Amino acid sequence: MISACILNEDTDKLSIVQVSPKESLPADVIWLDVNQPDEEERSWLETLFVEDVPEEDEMDDIESSSRFRVGPDGVHILSLFPQRLSNETRGVNMSFTMRKNLLISFREDDISIVRLLRYYIRHDKVEIRSALDILLKLQDLKVDQLSDLIEDAYFTLEQTSDQITDDSHVKETLEELILQEELNSQILQALHDTRRALRFIRKTFESSIDDRQSRVLEEVLNDIESILPHTSFISNKINFQLEASMGYTNQKQNSIIKIFSVAAVVFMPPTWIASVYGMNFKFMPEIEWYYGYPVSIGMMILSAAITYFFFRKKGWL
Repeated sequence: MISACILNEDTDKLSIVQVSPKESLPADVIWLDVNQPDEEERSWLETLFVEDVPEEDEMDDIESSSRFRVGPDGVHILSLFPQRLSNETRGVNMSFTMRKNLLISFREDDISIVRLLRYYIRHDKVEIRSALDILLKLQDLKVDQLSDLIEDAYFTLEQTSDQITDDSHVKETLEELILQEELNSQILQALHDTRRALRFIRKTFESSIDDRQSRVLEEVLNDIESILPHTSFISNKINFQLEASMGYTNQKQNSIIKIFSVAAVVFMPPTWIASVYGMNFKFMPEIEWYYGYPVSIGMMILSAAITYFFFRKKGWL
């Protein structure tokens, strides 16, 4: 699917329309968004490019030389966007090509930030005057979303901290902490990638960027710098809760093992007495003793009691 964002220069109003491969590129297009193109759409897009149309596997390269470069078709940027699906968050790469006042974006997933920007454009809630404004706004919205994810992580970790010593939620707590660790890694990766992209944009468009765009760019970079320490704090908090949860689980297991160990020692003397009088030898002086049975039972109980109170006196119970 291909959609075009058109800027009316007379009214400065934006509109979004669907583009068919059978049609020519509309005039005054500043953003061409390509989502999961089919073969016909790819063939049409190839007429707009000197280089090859980006493939999905080409969007996973993390090398700076591949993610940020200037080529025959213009400025190429690969940017990582967080995509939340149910309780999991993963990074989705989105490819941008900037040529003069036209931004062409490629993606193989339905990214929520793109939908949000479209909503803002349709309801005239965003100030966009050029293709570079769209690119900067997408990065700005991404950082806002990452900030919201960090706030959600703080709230979740407050809940898990209350469940660490709850035996009925041990498994759920560990699973949630693992998910939060993965989420924090995705946030950190997206923040670093966005910072690299913005610095590349600032350097590449230094001669054409205006004061308003420069302020937006610097504000987003400052937001990233203010958010990054939170990822370190969250990572430390997750590791602390994981260690605390594992420590509590080990302590509970040690308590159970301790009970079995003490029980084995307590019943060792009675077991020895029972073993002695369970022998089948012909000559055993107590075998015909009238009080032999109750005395042997009493000796077993007494030996177990002595062992138990000895452990209590030593503080081992």
